[in-house]
Amino acid sequence: MEERRAEGEYESGAGILHVFGRQLKLCRERAGLDRAELGARTGYSASTIASFEQGRRIPPPRFIDRADEVLDTGGLLGAGKDEVARAQYPAFFRDAAALEAHAVELHVYATQAAPGLLQTEEYARAVFAMWRPLLDDGVIQQRVAARLARQEIFVRRPAPHLSFVIEEAVLHRPLGGEGVWRGQLEHFLLTGERRNVEIQVMPLSRVEHAGLAGPFTLMETVDGRRIAYTEVQGDSRVHTERGKVREVEAAYGSLRAQALTPAESLSLIEKLLGER
Repeated sequence: MEERRAEGEYESGAGILHVFGRQLKLCRERAGLDRAELGARTGYSASTIASFEQGRRIPPPRFIDRADEVLDTGGLLGAGKDEVARAQYPAFFRDAAALEAHAVELHVYATQAAPGLLQTEEYARAVFAMWRPLLDDGVIQQRVAARLARQEIFVRRPAPHLSFVIEEAVLHRPLGGEGVWRGQLEHFLLTGERRNVEIQVMPLSRVEHAGLAGPFTLMETVDGRRIAYTEVQGDSRVHTERGKVREVEAAYGSLRAQALTPAESLSLIEKLLGER
């Protein structure tokens, strides 16, 4: 059942990409351009245009906007931009991804692996390769690309406030092997130096722990809505009811008080790198 559900989620997203691809091809042919010509005018290779048209690759928003102009579609391609962007994520995460992309504050508690927003490409690929049921190579490639695309939040302006509390066990778990593990810890250090980012580690030695109910994400939108997102075994929920969100906010406040400070956390990561 789980395998069928995972495949169905992928096919749902793939279906959107195939529909967009067919529309793109029809618009290109109506304009009298071949793939190389469209690629030259939009800044992509002919092979990449072919991948967009065949639904094998997710076209970025800037390409869709430019193709709309070049092909004079009257906004036809742009009308599907949001759905194309959502298609890159598994179905259970699409609503949360849409909220995350526009959050002005985002706070994450992670227990088993590095938070997706902090993962390197190699670490993300290792994580998805370990997924059960096994994902095929095309799905892995799509999900890695989507995870990296989410990280544009770090360079967005105005800069959102981002904080992370990560279980110390995550730092000791060498997912993907020694090289991937070192690269991930180094990435924590680099990201933790950003002025709008705070990374804290929850030590294994703590005798009090407010996060035993599991991982979660808290978000605040530009219009002031406060939202909690929880996920276990692909079963996810976006919580908007104030009572539930307040409970999660209280747990996160306690976690931050119990965890190492950001400076202490980065020092611990540096120490781990020096010991290996």
